[in-house]
Amino acid sequence: MERTLTPELLDTLSPTHPDALRNRRDLRLTNAFMRNHAWFARVLPPLVQTGELAVEVGAGTGELGLRLARRGLAIDGLDLWPRPGRWSAARAWHQADLRTFGDWQRYPVVIGNLIFHQFGDDDLRALGRCLTRARVIVACEPMRRRASQVVYSLVAPWFRASHVTLHDAHVSIAAGFCDDELPRLLGLDPDEWDVHCTTNLIGAYRMIAIRRP
Repeated sequence: MERTLTPELLDTLSPTHPDALRNRRDLRLTNAFMRNHAWFARVLPPLVQTGELAVEVGAGTGELGLRLARRGLAIDGLDLWPRPGRWSAARAWHQADLRTFGDWQRYPVVIGNLIFHQFGDDDLRALGRCLTRARVIVACEPMRRRASQVVYSLVAPWFRASHVTLHDAHVSIAAGFCDDELPRLLGLDPDEWDVHCTTNLIGAYRMIAIRRP
């Protein structure tokens, strides 16, 4: 299945649009079903060294960052959407496009949940060139396979997924990753990085990349 990018409907909506609010609810259920947030909460804390700052790209409503903050991690947010009301005043929120964000040097730890698949190959290569100070990159993305699209279309009616969610899930899977695609597109040199990419039966593609000393 060739990787293809199609615009997501959510990107055309304001954060307060009713369809965007419904989509947030659907994403919470999707993340819970795939156990994405639980996976981050399990694997990330042991990777972060004392005093290190982390940034979540595509932080959205801030739910993942807030969960990780409760685990004692210093997490800032980066997203096109405005700062969530529950976001800690002690933590930064960068309302910006990751393609033009200019403060990467502050963050040795970079994480992203269901965000990297939204960018084309050239943008991912450019992002990788920006992460020269990163020591750890952790990502959870859709695994690209037709079976996942079929399964989601069958499961989604059970939790009354909106038309936005149904459309965006389909195109997100088509833009997802297989094998070593994500670290390769980010330009993570195998001589400089230890990279582990895994997939599971419920359609998650997960990458943990640690820069070698």
